[in-house]
Amino acid sequence: MFRKLICVICGTFLFMDKLLLDLFEAYYDARRNKRNTHSQLKFELDVEHNLIELYDEIRERRYQPYPCTCFIIEDPVKREVFASDFRDRVVHHLYYNYVSPMFERMFIYDSYSCRKGKGTLFGIERIEHHIRSCSQNYRQECYVLKLDIRGYFMSIERERLKQEVLEMLEKCWKRKATKRSSYEQLLNRELIEYLTDVIISRNPLAGCKIRGSEQDWEGLPLTKSLRYAPEGFGLPIGDLTSQLFSNVYLNKLDWFVKRDLGFKHYGRYVDDFYIVDRSKKRLQGAIEQIRAFLKTELGLTLHPKKIVLRRVEEGVEFLGAIVRPYYRHVTKRTSRKFNRCWQEWDSMCRGDLSEEESKEMLASINSYLGYFQHFRMKKFLKRKNICIKFLNTQFQFVEDYKKVCKVR
Repeated sequence: MFRKLICVICGTFLFMDKLLLDLFEAYYDARRNKRNTHSQLKFELDVEHNLIELYDEIRERRYQPYPCTCFIIEDPVKREVFASDFRDRVVHHLYYNYVSPMFERMFIYDSYSCRKGKGTLFGIERIEHHIRSCSQNYRQECYVLKLDIRGYFMSIERERLKQEVLEMLEKCWKRKATKRSSYEQLLNRELIEYLTDVIISRNPLAGCKIRGSEQDWEGLPLTKSLRYAPEGFGLPIGDLTSQLFSNVYLNKLDWFVKRDLGFKHYGRYVDDFYIVDRSKKRLQGAIEQIRAFLKTELGLTLHPKKIVLRRVEEGVEFLGAIVRPYYRHVTKRTSRKFNRCWQEWDSMCRGDLSEEESKEMLASINSYLGYFQHFRMKKFLKRKNICIKFLNTQFQFVEDYKKVCKVR
């Protein structure tokens, strides 16, 4: 069905090269949730021509990424983002679709970032599972060690990363992709190695366009800016491939903690990772072992101010949630963000709302409420029901605070 659809778009029913079909599929993946961006709209004006041109460049091995757009975001924390052109995002999705199934077999189960079905909520549920399992449902004393890597994305050595990726690919080529075929039989190995080199070797600073003013960078630590990273180091935050490569780069750490150190209860989200164990002394000894491994094997440094070792009864903060015995709740940062949005909605509702504004506001509120269903938040939401007058006139909570609907 997908092949026929693409053939109709291209105005031909002749056999099409697999690479071109894969590019069209990557295009549809890349435009998901990006339909209104300037870069995407510009690309879509002549999508057939642009995709065929991109196909020719890749097939002839002359593809080169366009310059990035660099800007600062403030939420949830201040970060420097390098946004690739939409054309390059298509290539990133093409590459991701090729290599992700192979890498999935190499990753541990408790690596949560940039993996299907393994987002932040999954990570929160898993750390709670590990705590309950290790403490026998809080009947035995146990501890949680939380660690973080200083300036992780800016400290990744691109040449070392390339070797890590190629080594993982080498281990995967002979493995079965289906019952009858290996990955080597289904995929173009030379093409994937070529894209690996182009994507990793790109210097994001080359010709990048700055959006905003220099004042936006004030207060951003130097370890979190690519502009101050040594030559040959750093990946752009914002690219799909950077998220994938961040898992590849720390895959050795995952297996080191699980196999060499022998910790059963371990998980990681990008560079934020934890270990749960009953022995406080064993966890204290693991800190130096992990620090030495990161420095020797990956050229990375533990963040000295983000080493946390505590009893699970005190509560553990991870991925925007605080896990306590028998329940979990969101952090103060998340609740403050919700309060700020709530005040904006309240001020909007004191005037006349258009139908479009009303739908947009309801979607925003209900996205929060859907997330809050996974936490103990009923008392918090009851206070909102009392304090905000507009909910009693134009809108109201329904289904035991699961959503907000407009009063008819």
